[in-house]
Parts: sequence; structure tokens; C-alpha cells
Amino acid sequence: MYRIGIDLGGTNIAAGIVNDAFEIVCKESIPTGAERPAMEIAADMAALCHKVCEKAGISPSDIASVGIASPGIANHDEGVIEYCCNIPAFRQFAICDAVKAGFPVDHVFVENDANAAAWGEVIAGAAKGTANSIMITLGTGVGGGIIIDGKVISGFNYAGAELGHMVISVDGRPCGCGRKGCWEAYSSATALIRMTEEKLAECEAEGRNTAMAADVAAKGKVSGRTAFDCMRAGDPAATEVVDIYLHYLAQGLSNIINIFQPEVLSIGGGVSGEGQSLIEALLPEIRREVYGQGIVKSTDIRIAALKNDAGIIGGAVLGLK
Repeated sequence: MYRIGIDLGGTNIAAGIVNDAFEIVCKESIPTGAERPAMEIAADMAALCHKVCEKAGISPSDIASVGIASPGIANHDEGVIEYCCNIPAFRQFAICDAVKAGFPVDHVFVENDANAAAWGEVIAGAAKGTANSIMITLGTGVGGGIIIDGKVISGFNYAGAELGHMVISVDGRPCGCGRKGCWEAYSSATALIRMTEEKLAECEAEGRNTAMAADVAAKGKVSGRTAFDCMRAGDPAATEVVDIYLHYLAQGLSNIINIFQPEVLSIGGGVSGEGQSLIEALLPEIRREVYGQGIVKSTDIRIAALKNDAGIIGGAVLGLK
């Protein structure tokens, strides 16, 4: 049997057929058109399921389930997206029934995208074989997924695990959620880009040379890689950016470990492309900050394994919860 995972984003919808070895055998994507009515978006999701089946030469009758990894608050018990800020029409929307109406499958599931990615890491990725794990995604924001005793933890109202919105600096930088000082405002890829831009402006004002200026001129923009790439090339200003970014990231990760003490904490999202060097840079500070360090077993911090396919594979395996 096969399963289909749908990665629903504000810009694109990606769907893939996943086999029993948790490999994607076929995938396709289409623009979301997030401003459209909810039923139109759901109809396109169902049509995308048909498209990947046709492309792979697989009958819809061979699909055991469809799983949707969605941003926002996903009521997995009722199959309803309660709220999604990136797709305005999704308010108390019965997404599972709507997709099922257009694609003949017995089981359709929905889960918050970070939760689905965390579950995917448990079933097929960096946390495979563990009962207690946390996944953090470092992208436009900071997402979180919590697995305790083999279950996704999302709170009584399905809005839990928003780990990026714990405050790590009281009255600090404004966050998109309306609070100030959220971890997301310091540790997302967006925050890293902002820190890089601020350092570039500071260097320009002081007449200080930095390789980051040449890097941005060559590539046409500041990215989450700018500071890391120039730091590796020995640029002092870039090193300052990376050091402060890693400090905030390590503090947030230490808080999470102190609260949950997971067996594995995996890091995904764009910044995780730094790989094992990112883990090695974070570990000294985390080890200093974690409660019981050197006395109890330590959380294993890993780079998430599923990378860009986390939404598809995480969605597909929702039927195995």
C-alpha cells in the first residue's frame, strides 16, 4: 500500500506518494493561491492526489490514506483547520472531508506542519525508534513539534507546541505574533537575515570592511547563508553575527531540553543546512545551560533527516499515529 502526503504552504501545495519504506516515489506541486475560497484550494489538493497517482501509475484504490501537513491550528480529531494566518479562508474549515470528496480514499488526516514533520522524523528520520523527541524548524519562523510517549502533543485546543513564541528577552524585539522578545524574533532564518543586514549597516556607517558586503553585491541579496559563508571565510563581522545568532539559538534549545528532556532534539528548516557544524557550534553553550548535565543522560541533538520532504513524508505517515 501507498500513502499520500500533502505539504500545504502559503505559496505552494506539494503532494507525494510515499511507499512502505517511507520513500517518495512521485511528487508534484502547484501554486496555493492562498487568497482563494477554501473549497477551491481543497479541490486542487484532491486533483493533485489524482495527478501523482496517474503519474506514478498507481490506482487511487492502492492509497491507504492521505495526510495533510498544514500551517496553523489543525484539529486532528475533527479533521478541521481552525485557523491559518497564511490562508485566510481556512477558518474552522473541514479540510479532510473536502479533500475526501474529491479523492476516493477512506482516511484523510490533518496535522500542523511542524507537528507532522516531527512525527515524520520519529517514523522515518532522525528520531526513529524514540518515544520522546522534539523537532525545531528554523525557517521564516521557528516551528516546533513535540512527541511524548509516542504521541503528538498539541494541547487541548490543538494550538500547542508553538515553541518559537516563548519569550527569551523580556520586552525585546517585536515578534509577528504580537509579543516582544519571542525566540522566533532571534533564532529564525528571518532573524538571522535581519541581524546580517544590521551588521552590514553598522559596518558601512563605521567605514569597516566586511566580506558580507561583497557577498551580497555578488548574489544580489542577503540570505540566511550570508553570515555563515563569510564567517567560514574568516570575516570578523560575519563571525560576530553568527556568534550572537548561535547564542540565542542555544538558549532557546536549552530551555526546551530543560522542560522536556527529550531523547532526541532534531533541527530542521533552512538554517539546518549548515549540518553537523551547526550542532558542534551549539553544543558547548547548551551543555553549560542544561539542568543535570553530566549527571543524567544527555539529549542527542541532531540535524533532521527529512529536510525538504518533511511535510510530504510527515503528512503521509499521519495514518500511522
